[in-house]
Amino acid sequence: MMAKRFFLMVMLVALLPGCAQFYGSQPPAPVYGGAGQTATKPQQPAYTGAKEQQRVSKGESGDTVMTEPLEEPKKSPATIEFKPEPMQPDNETVELDSQAGEQPPPLTQSLESMPKAQESIPEPRTLTPFEPLETSASMSPAVDALVLAANQNTSSGNLEVASATIERAIRIEPRNANLYYKLALVRLDQSKPRLAEDLAKKSALLAASDSTLKKHSWLLIAHARELQNNFKGAKEARAKANRL
Repeated sequence: MMAKRFFLMVMLVALLPGCAQFYGSQPPAPVYGGAGQTATKPQQPAYTGAKEQQRVSKGESGDTVMTEPLEEPKKSPATIEFKPEPMQPDNETVELDSQAGEQPPPLTQSLESMPKAQESIPEPRTLTPFEPLETSASMSPAVDALVLAANQNTSSGNLEVASATIERAIRIEPRNANLYYKLALVRLDQSKPRLAEDLAKKSALLAASDSTLKKHSWLLIAHARELQNNFKGAKEARAKANRL
């Protein structure tokens, strides 16, 4: 057994160099992380020399770059004005106008030809003549003096003073119907028919037994209503005065 092993080892030793020559020389295996590591550098192209530089400068190289000038910006298109064309009349309207023969009259002429409605204008009414009553009822001396002063102020045109004087007399005798009648006359002179009507109503109410003063109070009311264009009310007031 020992001889067979020895024979096999000799045969292996003889075959190994032959196999090494058959496969040829192999490059050494790289060693990573060691001090003797050799790195293979990429091969650089050989220097072409001055002729290659001249060829590149003249533009003979394969990778040529062509440059073109920039285009000028396009101008904006000119604006075109469109004028509206006059509308032509339709054929149908032209035919209708030709068949009619005459054009219709203008609107103003047709309005003038229309009969005008009669406007109702109220007839002017004349005022009924009015004559004031001269009262002569007995009064106290103080009231008599105030009434006399009021009459003088009314004659001279001092209507404000006259009305104030009679109002003082009314405060002395508040149920004297003659004083209200006199103050109503002053309000008529002051162009205050509404106040005159109210004062005359007060006078007619207080003059219960004096029919003459009561009648003239209603006549004063009728005149005041006419000044206010209340002719219907004036007619009613005058009818009451005629019944007294």
